[in-house]
Amino acid sequence: MTRALMLQGTGSDVGKSLLVAGLARALVRRGLRVRPFKPQNMSNNAAVTADGGEIGRAQALQARAARVPPSVHMNPVLLKPQSMIGSQIVVQGQVVGQASAAAYQSWKPRLMAAVLDSYARLRAEADIVLVEGAGSASEINLRANDIANMGFARAAGVPVALIGDIDRGGVIASLVGTAAVLDPDDAAMIAGFIVNRFRGDPALFADGMRFIAQRTGWAPLGLVPFLPDAARLPAEDALALAQAPPRRPEAKLRVAVPVLPRIANFDDLDPLAAEPAVELVRVEPGGVLPGDAGLVILPGSKSTIADLAVLREAGFDIDIAAHVRRGGAVLGLCGGYQMLGARIADPDGVEGPAGSVTGLGLLQVETVLSGAKRLEPVRGTTSDGVAFSGYEMHMGVTEGPDRGRPFARLDGGLAEGAMAANGRVFGTYVHGLFADDRQRGAWLARFAAGAPALEYEASVEAALDALARHVAAHIDLDRLLNLMR
Repeated sequence: MTRALMLQGTGSDVGKSLLVAGLARALVRRGLRVRPFKPQNMSNNAAVTADGGEIGRAQALQARAARVPPSVHMNPVLLKPQSMIGSQIVVQGQVVGQASAAAYQSWKPRLMAAVLDSYARLRAEADIVLVEGAGSASEINLRANDIANMGFARAAGVPVALIGDIDRGGVIASLVGTAAVLDPDDAAMIAGFIVNRFRGDPALFADGMRFIAQRTGWAPLGLVPFLPDAARLPAEDALALAQAPPRRPEAKLRVAVPVLPRIANFDDLDPLAAEPAVELVRVEPGGVLPGDAGLVILPGSKSTIADLAVLREAGFDIDIAAHVRRGGAVLGLCGGYQMLGARIADPDGVEGPAGSVTGLGLLQVETVLSGAKRLEPVRGTTSDGVAFSGYEMHMGVTEGPDRGRPFARLDGGLAEGAMAANGRVFGTYVHGLFADDRQRGAWLARFAAGAPALEYEASVEAALDALARHVAAHIDLDRLLNLMR
């Protein structure tokens, strides 16, 4: 019989996603069939699935940890925040509408059916389903019609392990406080607790673990030390952007990235940031793009027109124009590609009020946004003859003279993206380029930064294995399995 356990947190960013990934890989190594599941996620970092939809990037990583292809049923409800109109709502991989935060509450009762349907599908093919909650288990203001935490746990009869993050402080109060504010029937679903990201001598927190267990009645399942190797794995959401990439004054290539409010799929940049020869500089509005950057990358956006307005208000358009005049290169990814064009039109109000705006004018193309969304894994060859694999995830059609110089050709011959006549401004809808060692190597070579120092996909696998060993060493897996039902 399939067993399940739900990992909820005392708050956001306590390490739920990575612990699910680590447990998935650890249990798979024991010969068990594991499936990850997150009823509701809110993130603009998404992945394309083999069954033609999209899910949160964290669930795609968890699927990889479980050594199975990602499926839309692993994250049946995905909320993708947009400016002005709230969030785009994706159900079982497909966009079904938009709603403000307040209006979304009325959606929840009918979304529970999709959540339970997807959960049943995963149970049918697994020995164990590891369920990840969202945000905080103690958000009692959102408890009515909840589908993300205790509402799901109660509806599906899944026991809960609660995670607290000691690194941010106050972990005893956050765990005991969660027990205090929960409805008694909700609190009864919690079978045990895990304290995550501990630094120092574990013996110093033994009394803390005992106190939490005594005050809550929950089983202590583990005290998990901070794991630096976890930084090698793709981050779940924009909270990770607050952590600056390492400074590398001796780097051969400096890459500047304007960070805009609705940045999406920013994990596109992780492989570059991991290269010792590269210094990735993320610049918030109010800062200045470094003048010595060799490459400026405009990443994806969930709200291209709104983010373009922020880019201009911050003066990044002036910095980018000066960068190009100095002979620098610019790469636009997805929404960033649209910004580089001459105009962006949104006649149907897909992202906000209907209308059109002038783009940066560095590529002679124009984009018309539409409701149809392209979600597809792709392979091809860039204009310099280097092969790649990646995926497309975008709304809108981009056309214009510079499309006559495509960035790439997909397998089958279809032209993709655009390149300016100066050969230094590029736009593409392909995500995941830099995770492909061939492409990353070609970009490093373009800027005389040497050969790639790592095999990126292999490094992710090694990090998942290290995470699994770490989790197995510090969480009582046998006790955890006994709590599942």
